[in-house]
Amino acid sequence: MAKQFLITQKRSLIGCSKTQCLTMEALGLRGRHKSVVVADNAANRGQIMKVQHLVEVEVQPATKTRTDATARSK
Repeated sequence: MAKQFLITQKRSLIGCSKTQCLTMEALGLRGRHKSVVVADNAANRGQIMKVQHLVEVEVQPATKTRTDATARSK
């Protein structure tokens, strides 16, 4: 199973560039102290690096999905 990132917005977007605002929106962050869980892949890592000064990132193990549970039972 792949890792996941818990991303929390820590700073305001006031004064940030348009591309940074769009990146935060693409990650699903809509306001300060809001959190989202995203998959660990190259696209998300690039987005996180672009706004790393605005967010806090924690690595989490992936949660079990329904397909994982049914695959094991067969």
